[in-house]
Amino acid sequence: MAEKKDNFFKKAFKDMAENTKAQHEVDKANFAAAKAEAKANFEENRGSNTWKKAKAIGKQSWDDAHMSPAERTAKVRAEQAKQIEEANARIEAANARYEAAKVEKKKK
Repeated sequence: MAEKKDNFFKKAFKDMAENTKAQHEVDKANFAAAKAEAKANFEENRGSNTWKKAKAIGKQSWDDAHMSPAERTAKVRAEQAKQIEEANARIEAANARYEAAKVEKKKK
């Protein structure tokens, strides 16, 4: 019985080590993707940050910094509502694809 426990723990720790290695690979890939996207964004926007654009961004930042807490909360809530609407639209599209695939599978 003690041998079974030893094997159980050996298998469990081996499995955890494999999962950790796999997750590390996923993290490395995601980091590389984010790095490549940032590099591409930088190149796309190089030289396009005009004085007018920088001034507009600065004004927006200034306005955001000087909002009252109630105004800031209202703005955040509006952004959150917009994100929820977009997420719901994505959910509806995914459900439609799922139903279409389910119907397609039944036909076969």
